[in-house]
Amino acid sequence: MLDDLDEDVSKPLAPGFADTPRSRCAFYRKVCQLPTVVDPDSGQITMRAGLVWGVMMPVELGQVVKVDMERRQLGGGPIVSHPRSRTWTFLTRSDIVQKLRENIDAELFRHRVTLIGTGGRIGLPSPTDRGVAYRAWITAAYSPFRPSGAAVVESIRAVIAPRRHYTHA
Repeated sequence: MLDDLDEDVSKPLAPGFADTPRSRCAFYRKVCQLPTVVDPDSGQITMRAGLVWGVMMPVELGQVVKVDMERRQLGGGPIVSHPRSRTWTFLTRSDIVQKLRENIDAELFRHRVTLIGTGGRIGLPSPTDRGVAYRAWITAAYSPFRPSGAAVVESIRAVIAPRRHYTHA
């Protein structure tokens, strides 16, 4: 993995400068403070969750959660789309305590919500991604800001609560 990126990303790129996996990874690391690495064979950019976690959910739920988070001024991103699996991953702070995580995992499992905690891998958009079948930003990372993981889970609970009361006939 290419993780020895020393390029100066604070200077604007010259017109016509190519967006490469290395330059994108450097941007993610230095500007967004994401611990990214580049796979030298595929050009895919990934990060191992640690201080930054991911909350992955189906697109339809993600859309409602994003709107709810924005309405409550909790921040609606950064969010990565994974079109092939029809999921979104919210990048969050790692502020969900382990004891609560087990309850959250069980509670949200039936809604296809997955917490990507410490050690998990999260794929980020790369310039080598081709077409709409690969990762893309719904709300791009452009700074170190990430919403609270607990706030994202709270928002999920709020938007699925009305659905809990329906029974199947």
